[in-house]
Amino acid sequence: MEYGAAGILYDCREAERDIDLKDEAAVRAGVIDAYGDSHWVDVDGIVAAILDPRTAPAVAYRFYLNNIQENADGWLVKAEWDACLDEDDPIRPGDQIAVGFDGSLRGDATGLVGARLRDGKLFVLGLWENPRDPKRPDWEVDILAVEAAVKRAFETYRIAWFYGDPPYWQEAIGRWAITYGDDRVFEYWTNKPMRMCEATERLHSAVVVGDVKHDGDPNLTRHCLNAVTREVPQGLLMCKDSPRSKRKIDLAVCAVLAFEARADAIADGRMQSKRRRVVGF
Repeated sequence: MEYGAAGILYDCREAERDIDLKDEAAVRAGVIDAYGDSHWVDVDGIVAAILDPRTAPAVAYRFYLNNIQENADGWLVKAEWDACLDEDDPIRPGDQIAVGFDGSLRGDATGLVGARLRDGKLFVLGLWENPRDPKRPDWEVDILAVEAAVKRAFETYRIAWFYGDPPYWQEAIGRWAITYGDDRVFEYWTNKPMRMCEATERLHSAVVVGDVKHDGDPNLTRHCLNAVTREVPQGLLMCKDSPRSKRKIDLAVCAVLAFEARADAIADGRMQSKRRRVVGF
């Protein structure tokens, strides 16, 4: 469509809305429609970018097909996240897992998420979230409860790799490394954009192609779907929809760290370790 005014020309072409992004012929037709007579455009390159499973549907519709999208900056698509639900193979004590930890004290939530090594299944080990109760203006994270949850996780599961974001909890993470092994517990600074962008993209891609599972925990789902993306020089960074937003994403951060910990544990050969046999007398 074109709108003219004195000194202004607005020209915007939209492809057919909600085309099947996995149908190459439909995608190609949509790109050609969206770009019209812009003959210099690399149609093949754009089609390949849209078909790339790492490209979020919202990005494909908005940036390549000129479709206006609600929550276009959302990190995950609900339908794709829901498709990763697995209720048939529950996490069991003794399973080998990786863990991601993101901690706060007052404002943001503190969370602990596990990822089973053999299939990447995500599950929540703990969440401490400000209830925003006017009667409890001085609410703080129950540090002893967090410590107990970490201890319980190490006692219940075979934790191969643990990543923790250090701010506010650097001393605790150091103690956990001493207690549970500095070859298993590591700091992971989420304020390093390059590293975090890459880790975030790995989990996003796994969700898109169905290479990750989750147990349907409503808090994990809520936090993951609350997350949006912000473009930085290093790529797309996951973040809240605004700095003061009450829509928390801390479990999503934990999931990214847990999934990254799982990848590093597997790369280090730790999934080859055999389950310890417990013999009763």
